[in-house]
Amino acid sequence: MLSADNDVTLAETSRRGHATRLAQSAARDNYDIVAVLGGDGTLNEAANGLAGSATALAPLPGGSTNVFARILGLPDDSVEAAEVILDAVRRGAIRRIGLGAVEGRYFLFHCGVGFDAAVVEQVEKRGPWKRWAGHPLFIYSAVDTWVRRVDRRHPPIRVIDAHGEHVTSGFFTVVMNANPYTFLGNRPFDLVKEATLDQPLAVVTLKKLSLTTLTPVVVAALTGRDVRGHRGVDVRTGVRSLVIEADPPTPYQVDGDHLGASRRLRFTWTADHMSLVMP
Repeated sequence: MLSADNDVTLAETSRRGHATRLAQSAARDNYDIVAVLGGDGTLNEAANGLAGSATALAPLPGGSTNVFARILGLPDDSVEAAEVILDAVRRGAIRRIGLGAVEGRYFLFHCGVGFDAAVVEQVEKRGPWKRWAGHPLFIYSAVDTWVRRVDRRHPPIRVIDAHGEHVTSGFFTVVMNANPYTFLGNRPFDLVKEATLDQPLAVVTLKKLSLTTLTPVVVAALTGRDVRGHRGVDVRTGVRSLVIEADPPTPYQVDGDHLGASRRLRFTWTADHMSLVMP
């Protein structure tokens, strides 16, 4: 479909990080668009290869998770999504978007630090089940992590603003470049609705992991109500830089890809840093 009216070169990824190198090569060779058939992890790698270049990214959902494609409103079916992308290319619907970064690694929609990254780590350990179990696996991993794998009494995370001031502490911080945070089935999990690809970052910190804190936040996020104002939640918008410190070292994930654990993470936001085909 893509090659019917366009000159297309096919390249297949073979290992972790390969999509970044393929995208960098395409940008150096002045390709107009890199279309990525894969999940959020592959898409993130390609975005890191295209950041700062004139070559545009076009997502085609083909992985076990396709949150960013769904944020853009693309159909879940890759063939239907290709039709939408081709129409956008014909209309010239390509624009520059801002990107968040953590320690130099760009992210398209979010970086999670703490509890949610621990959940992602458990999901990745069950890699063969990820594609087939989908949302049930994430729910199981979330419950298992909450019950057995996190200290719910001592918050490990400290959020520090651009001026070096400690602004809040908690168990779980999401630094968002776009909303929703994820999807549960077909329902968006909205944390900060005004978080868009042309605005600076939104930062949501859960100061408690108790059920009395989690339950109303989850209900609000799934029903489209604002999570601000709920006890134990700190929300900040318009953030261009921040630092998260953790003791002990806390896991973090970027666009659903677990990257390990760290004591200190520096975040930045850069406007108009990548071209994106917009459906």
